[in-house]
Amino acid sequence: MSSASNVSVSKHPIVQQKISELRRAANTPRTVRSLTDSIARLLMYEATLDLSLAPTTEEHSPVGTYMGQKIAVRQALVPILRSGLSLLNAASDLLHDAEIRHLGLFREESTLQPVEYYNKLPRQCNVDECFVLDPMIATGGTAEAAIEILKGWGVPKIKFIAVCVSKQGIDMLARKYPDVSFYVAVVDEILDKRGFVIPGIGDCGDRLNNTF
Repeated sequence: MSSASNVSVSKHPIVQQKISELRRAANTPRTVRSLTDSIARLLMYEATLDLSLAPTTEEHSPVGTYMGQKIAVRQALVPILRSGLSLLNAASDLLHDAEIRHLGLFREESTLQPVEYYNKLPRQCNVDECFVLDPMIATGGTAEAAIEILKGWGVPKIKFIAVCVSKQGIDMLARKYPDVSFYVAVVDEILDKRGFVIPGIGDCGDRLNNTF
């Protein structure tokens, strides 16, 4: 488990039970999608605890009046294509006014280096905070590339949501980006020579989309 102060590893027993279920090789794509979504909802709850509120207008309940409230910061949800889409419904259900900005990155199999193939961020950054969504962090290269893109765009605050990460990958990212907060469900110790996390959750994109 990572000891870095900017890495939050969920201790919720439901998250840990669902991780155990998600690891099973026999799961159908439908089960993988359902479990990933459930875990994402719990991680997003933890990642949004510090969002600031602003008063709106006086509202009426059935028995009185009260001052309305809304999230004060402008947010963007940034799923990393394609696996990051599995976390998007959970994130957008909680932050339903957030912009959705996709980044296309994949890991080249022979070099394990990230390759960018899709980026439609507007020229000017218009949000206060980005939630990057990607279920896996293995070597950390794809996450590093996404963070660099968003920092270059000018985002003041970045939070990274991941289901399963390697200790090597998350430790590298936490050291390199102390101003980025990482919210993860589980940290696995082993990263093999092929760049696979052990025991991990397998190739998440293939398991989600039934494209083995």
